[in-house]
Amino acid sequence: MDAKDLLLDGFGRIPPAVHAVLDGCDEEALTARAAPGTNTVAWLLWHLARVQDDHVSEVAGTEQAWTAQGWARRFDLPFGDDETGYGFSAEQVGSVRAGADLLGGYVDAVHERTERYLRTLTDADLDRVVDDSYDPPVTLGVRLVSVLDDDLEHVGQAAFLAGLLRRR
Repeated sequence: MDAKDLLLDGFGRIPPAVHAVLDGCDEEALTARAAPGTNTVAWLLWHLARVQDDHVSEVAGTEQAWTAQGWARRFDLPFGDDETGYGFSAEQVGSVRAGADLLGGYVDAVHERTERYLRTLTDADLDRVVDDSYDPPVTLGVRLVSVLDDDLEHVGQAAFLAGLLRRR
């Protein structure tokens, strides 16, 4: 097994986990909060897809699915198309309102593009520096693992939150 296969396996775990969270959630459940000012399931899932879309598109040199495939128009959120949710206020988090089909569709579209890109990589590609503003500079391999880690953490948070809210 090479590194590309490990990345494909890791990223391949995200969509089924997202769909498991979405199963049985209506928009009310997706936008509910465990406590005032906390994240919602909808925001967590939208954000993990936006980060993956943004970061993988950047290293792949492609336009994001968010704009290229019209997801930004479908979501119709009250902020710029370049937003990924990083640093959002509680009010901005609450403005991410979407149903399960829309969220799941976007996650699937982003995953398909990520998988297509990952299949093109060799182990040597993963050593390419993609961000030299850090010390040490960030390689493609480190960036992809960072995105994978962030996405898996967020889908775990969403699963926990959805379970917590179902018990109420």
